[in-house]
Amino acid sequence: MSFTVVIHTFNEAKNIKEAIESAKILTDDIVVIDMHSSDKTVDLAKHLGAKVKFFKFSYYVEPARNYGIASAGGDWVFILDADERITKQLADEIKTRVGKEEFTHYRVPRKNLFLKKHFLRYGGWWPDYQLRLIEKKSFVNWPARIHATPEIKGKVGFLKQPIIHYFHQDFKSMVEKTALYENIEADLLYKHKRSVSVLIFLRKFLGELYRRLIKHKGYKDGVWGGLEAFYQAYSKTITWLYLYQKYEKNS
Repeated sequence: MSFTVVIHTFNEAKNIKEAIESAKILTDDIVVIDMHSSDKTVDLAKHLGAKVKFFKFSYYVEPARNYGIASAGGDWVFILDADERITKQLADEIKTRVGKEEFTHYRVPRKNLFLKKHFLRYGGWWPDYQLRLIEKKSFVNWPARIHATPEIKGKVGFLKQPIIHYFHQDFKSMVEKTALYENIEADLLYKHKRSVSVLIFLRKFLGELYRRLIKHKGYKDGVWGGLEAFYQAYSKTITWLYLYQKYEKNS
């Protein structure tokens, strides 16, 4: 079996070196699909031996997924985000299992590290399975909408070893990313004419807080689990505040 790791990027100079180095644990065939970064992402990727191809800019990655998979030369494609890392244990499991089983695609557990060091075991953050390993000939389509699920022929399997995810690396990028993605979510809600009110703000905030902190036991992760639970509740509320703003702007 041959493997290609595909990494989608936009201004990921701070992450791309470690991402590529971790990808090399699995394969030397690494393709970076860059959305015209303005920092040193492309130069760093080329220096590290990755093939670089360009795709038009988008605020979210799904529109570039089909192009990334089509650009891969291997029998199997592993999709890696720039803030994620492949471990030796995961690479060994892939090499041991893939091609010897009936599965055409695999979900991989993701180990989420808050501020790059606090492993969140609760709050719905573990095992956080992501569909990342795909047999290229079985791939059909990846819809170009945020958080879309890809269409793949065949049967899905589950790997045991995780990818490492450095999510929320610092508070500044954490807030910026939330503002961006929640505005996109609000656009989708606006197109579907979803109603909004103060009651909905409160329900979304308290519902998400309960889900993260109590139902999924986020409190067991201590202060970091509590902080993340409150932040996720805040993020949900921001989506609906953006929606309210869109109605006000267009009224």
